[in-house]
Amino acid sequence: MKLLIFTQTIDRNDSTLGFFHDWVAKMSVSCESVEVICLSKGDFDLPKNVTVYSLGKEKGVSKLGYIRNLYSYLNLIKGSYDRVFVHMNEEYVILAGLYWKMKGIPVYLWRNHPNGSLVTRIAVGLSKKVFCTSKASFTAKFKKTVIMPAGINLEMFKPVSTAVRKKYSVCMVGRLSPVKHNELALEAINRLFVQNVQVSFTFVGGFLEKDKNYVGELHKYVTDHKLSPIVNFAGPKTPSELSEIYSSNEICLNLTEDGSFDKTIVEAASCGAIPLVSSESFSGLLPSICITENSANDIAESIKKLLDPAEQIRIQRDLKDFVESQGLNSLINKLFTEIK
Repeated sequence: MKLLIFTQTIDRNDSTLGFFHDWVAKMSVSCESVEVICLSKGDFDLPKNVTVYSLGKEKGVSKLGYIRNLYSYLNLIKGSYDRVFVHMNEEYVILAGLYWKMKGIPVYLWRNHPNGSLVTRIAVGLSKKVFCTSKASFTAKFKKTVIMPAGINLEMFKPVSTAVRKKYSVCMVGRLSPVKHNELALEAINRLFVQNVQVSFTFVGGFLEKDKNYVGELHKYVTDHKLSPIVNFAGPKTPSELSEIYSSNEICLNLTEDGSFDKTIVEAASCGAIPLVSSESFSGLLPSICITENSANDIAESIKKLLDPAEQIRIQRDLKDFVESQGLNSLINKLFTEIK
């Protein structure tokens, strides 16, 4: 198989998308060659049968320049691939889907988001199959859609032997953004603080410029409610650094809404941190005690329950099968079964 892959970035140190570097490396084992076209590239170390082309975001190329570079690369590599895998960016299917259809080259789209549009529907129509991890994803309703594992590198995300898991500690990993409901997390922590419940909380992640004011409000809330001694903003971390973060906390909180399957939930569980989520997408996958309502009071009460050492031991046993089912090996095996 000769595979063409589209993705946002190839950078193993990217705090949000660094995981895809591992995906490409693992996929290349089952391919004769892999061509990757990405919006930007950074640090990477991939097998010799992988070639990476950047549309130039890291060099400040304009959006018109992206399109010009895209068609230049497609012309350069024509005839060198027999399948196309588009990760998240449906726009590529729109820009080249008809060309691939005329050439008889099947397109496989990965899209995992609760919202969609006419563009999404057209991209689905031009794809042979669609993949997502959540049954609440917009694309899950189409007949050609296949539900997939999250694809976590379990060799990277495992308990760090040198890390000390701090008692009564909670972390929240991912970009600071209104869609992550970081403000609800702070309200829940404040409720525990007022109740004199022993707890510490760490935000791990950066933010986009458009969310700068939102992040400012989070910092203001911490100051106004005198939470500075127990709340920390750690900033973005590379994927290799996250294992130690997860291994140093007892609970990892995730308040992403239904329709997304946040990989940090599996990463945390794999490193021994108990995931606490508000998304019903995880119903039947995680123990019920690990799923909470999206309100400050319910989140606070759930955290209190999960801080009980006896509950943590019981839950850890239940999480083993969940973690294994979402591993990178499971994903690649299922992905290539569908693609082949």
